[in-house]
Amino acid sequence: MDYNTLSPLAMFLNAGPVGKVVMASLLLASIWTWVLIVEGVVAVNRIAKSARAARAGGDVGVLAPVAEAGREAFALDLPDETIGDKRARIADHMSRTAREFLTKAEGGLPNLAVISSVAPFVGLFGTVWGIMTSFAGIAQSQDTSLAVVAPGIAEALAATAYGLAAAIPASVGYNRIGAAFARVGQQVAHYIEDESLLLCSGHQARARRDREAA
Repeated sequence: MDYNTLSPLAMFLNAGPVGKVVMASLLLASIWTWVLIVEGVVAVNRIAKSARAARAGGDVGVLAPVAEAGREAFALDLPDETIGDKRARIADHMSRTAREFLTKAEGGLPNLAVISSVAPFVGLFGTVWGIMTSFAGIAQSQDTSLAVVAPGIAEALAATAYGLAAAIPASVGYNRIGAAFARVGQQVAHYIEDESLLLCSGHQARARRDREAA
């Protein structure tokens, strides 16, 4: 087997069956990580853009369910409810809808956390297995030369590299995207405050005009 190249493909092809399973699993986890990162970044940007547009009086975009929840709460008139109570009820209803929406939007974050936590241990398993392979080769050949131990050590180090390649982007993506969702959540909360105030202000103005007309 050729261990003169350090390409990921060569390390995979030169590994044993167990090492190949470990590396293939970590490769799939790495690909999945980048898919989740891209989905998270796109979701954050879309929500942030919609929140800015909505606060400026434009299209609510992906925040349409939150806006609809506000309109539904506004349309419900409760007896003996003050304008302040109505505003609080609208904001509360919109906030619950927004939390559900944001939870669904950040659905990939827990998976990134799992990958960042588990991938190093999967790589460590491949590392231990590669070292065990080296010791087995020494025992069989009764030879401690580099040619005997190199295949197992190379497999061990390759598994470690694959594990880090999956875990590092997952960890960085989880922390950065999680922080971005926290910031965009604040923007949505500001939009909810503005919208509930706007709805109730309009309602209060119409009630005042009705009283004056009467």
